[in-house]
Amino acid sequence: MKFSKSSQLFLVSSIGLLVATVLTACSITTIDYVYVASAAASGSSGDGQIETYAVDSQSGALRTVAAVVSSGGANPVAMAVTSDYANLYVANAGSSSIVHLSVGLDGTLTSKDTLPLGSRPTALAVNTAGTYLYVVSGTDSATLTEYALSSGTIGSQTAQEKLSLSPISAGYGGDTLIATGVAVLADNTTIHGNGVFVSVYDQSAYNPAAPAGTVFSTANPGWVFGFTIGSDGALTAATASGLPMIWQAGVKPSALAADPTDRFLYVTDYASNELIGYTILGGNNLSFLTNGPFKTGNEPAALAIDPTGKFIYVTNALDSTISAFAITLANGTPTVVLGTAGTQLNATDTEPVAIAIDPALGRYVYSANYLGNSVSGFRLDPTSGALTGTQAAPYPSTGSEPAALVVVPHGNHATQTVVP
Repeated sequence: MKFSKSSQLFLVSSIGLLVATVLTACSITTIDYVYVASAAASGSSGDGQIETYAVDSQSGALRTVAAVVSSGGANPVAMAVTSDYANLYVANAGSSSIVHLSVGLDGTLTSKDTLPLGSRPTALAVNTAGTYLYVVSGTDSATLTEYALSSGTIGSQTAQEKLSLSPISAGYGGDTLIATGVAVLADNTTIHGNGVFVSVYDQSAYNPAAPAGTVFSTANPGWVFGFTIGSDGALTAATASGLPMIWQAGVKPSALAADPTDRFLYVTDYASNELIGYTILGGNNLSFLTNGPFKTGNEPAALAIDPTGKFIYVTNALDSTISAFAITLANGTPTVVLGTAGTQLNATDTEPVAIAIDPALGRYVYSANYLGNSVSGFRLDPTSGALTGTQAAPYPSTGSEPAALVVVPHGNHATQTVVP
């Protein structure tokens, strides 16, 4: 059959109208907002930026919404949100500051207040009650500082701990420790709760970039420090039989996270390509999982535990992949989860350095890809923990070298949580 030109135009127009009608009928429902912090776009200078992406509830695909917001300082490296998702905090390493932004119901970020620091921050966390902000900082020493929060506003310093290996040996007291991560336990009341843990590595014992002969310490390089938080915010170092306790954590721990039941703590070892697990005991003491550590990809940089406490996901910076593990709930042992390709490793864009899981459905996983200048997305199988890529991923960033991301639920619905 041969159509006239006018008939052909009518047919094309009709098809276009039909497609538009179908797309309009398939309305997009935003279930979460993903916030990504990065340096200023290539060729510009000054403060970093935070981009806002909306998560489609059906596919997990991202689309940019709202205008880019300044991070309030140079080189943002970490972010954290309060448990009510009304306040966001960003750590700016280049300007040694913490900036507080409020989160609107429509996902809009509004800058509120700025906390200047005396040294570069590396990580931060907020307790579940939203009453304290914890910041680890320092380039030549590791410091944990606690600040009071009031309706999200950052108040005065309430406690500070200079981290040192002197409890292990007085000879290690002068070693240079670099803090890499901080995690606060979810419950503020149980015997295991009201605790905060910090990961560090000893640059005096491990520094591959240093000239020969400048690495002088014989101490184990990687460590975890634990503290109990008093009702007044006072920090008390974990002890056993009256002696201060710190725990070995491989060679170069890069991040740490506790499961939502406050029973297990996990640390990524960037140098040894491993995931280290601990059981959390009374007084916030730790005991190694007996069958660990557990193999990851190369240079694991970050980790996240899903809201139900069943799965762990680790970003491997050198491989540009994510490793998936299922947690054996009885003893905390992580077991490898194979993806659809029959491998533990799930490909991302180049150099994933941060990871987060959506709290609304607990079904989507996102990574910030430092050299890829993008965000990768995955759908999480709630039964097996396997990952499959979301539509049209990776999603480009307008900034340069995204280093941190958080996810905030949108709308009036329950979030996926486990109560300790």
